[in-house]
Amino acid sequence: MSYGLSYAGAESDYDSADAFLLGIPYDRTSSFKSGAAEAPAHIRRASYNFEELHFEHGLDLPRLNIFDQGDCEHVFLPEDMMEEVKFFISPAIRDKKFTVAVGGEHSINMPIIQCFKKNDIALITIDAHLDSRDEYLGTPYSHACVTRRAAEHLGIDNVFALGVRSISKEELERDDVIPYTTSFEIKEKGIERAVKKALDSVKSEHVYLSLDIDGIDPAYAPGTGTPEPFGLDPLDVKRTINLIGGRLVGFDVTEVCPPADPSGITSALAARFINEVLAVHSKYLT
Repeated sequence: MSYGLSYAGAESDYDSADAFLLGIPYDRTSSFKSGAAEAPAHIRRASYNFEELHFEHGLDLPRLNIFDQGDCEHVFLPEDMMEEVKFFISPAIRDKKFTVAVGGEHSINMPIIQCFKKNDIALITIDAHLDSRDEYLGTPYSHACVTRRAAEHLGIDNVFALGVRSISKEELERDDVIPYTTSFEIKEKGIERAVKKALDSVKSEHVYLSLDIDGIDPAYAPGTGTPEPFGLDPLDVKRTINLIGGRLVGFDVTEVCPPADPSGITSALAARFINEVLAVHSKYLT
């Protein structure tokens, strides 16, 4: 476990925390641009750019108690990453903390989902890619296998992908294609309709939202490992978070690649989405 700058506002100890934040600096299965392992530090630094108050959510939001665990060790093998993440995330889920994971590449989602019981949650992803391969480049724990591993654990009726615009032939020729909506449909018919479709599609009331930053158009988020044109805009993602609302039980942001974006715009956007998730979650605290 490594320690550095904590996320802005993360001043709570573990026992009194409502939300648990973990950095996962892992990018060993990256297949185009590497560098996502640097993202947790950059996103934490960017978090200090923003006001703590989210005025659009009202002036009387309860203060959310956040504990920042720091970063997992930067391991090499994906199997080691899986065990490392489970070691930290599993107790937080058991203790009913709202979990926020800061990747790292998208493969970090797999061990988190496996910490939840099968019928407890649904996974909704925002992603340019369907990520439903059985394996990629020799491993079933690649960033290209995220929704397939989730479907195996949660059931295919508890997985849905938003904003997809890149799918391989092998993924589309399967009998069990992961349910998805394309970015083209979203632009034509609106994000509200797409999110309703996703929420109606999944069986579980509780939703874990996984944001691969390449789901957003690279004009807004250039710092990512596998940029894909014709994506969502940031307000689509903000609206998605708010539409899921009180059903949200956890969140991760992945595939931010700081070396591909020296301006830091993508890291700042990722931090702002974390803040949005925390603000929305705070409205539903009992």
